[in-house]
Amino acid sequence: MQVADTTVAVLDAAAAQVGQQPDALEQVMLSQDKLYVVLAVVLVVWLGLLFLLVRTDRRLGRVERELDRLDDAPPRPAEPSVDR
Repeated sequence: MQVADTTVAVLDAAAAQVGQQPDALEQVMLSQDKLYVVLAVVLVVWLGLLFLLVRTDRRLGRVERELDRLDDAPPRPAEPSVDR
């Protein structure tokens, strides 16, 4: 049972980490509330990417509908050329 042994090893390692003290970087980030600033910045970046993705998808949908409309329209007669 290779999978079960690996799962038990991972869970044991995770349980051991729960009881550990935070390392120096975590202590600094938590003590000066910088961790929340980092999390807020990451959240803003993800929300910005999501907004950009949705906006681009809507614009692409409009362009596709316009192309479909132009493809379905009857062809316009050619305009006569004027020789000068």
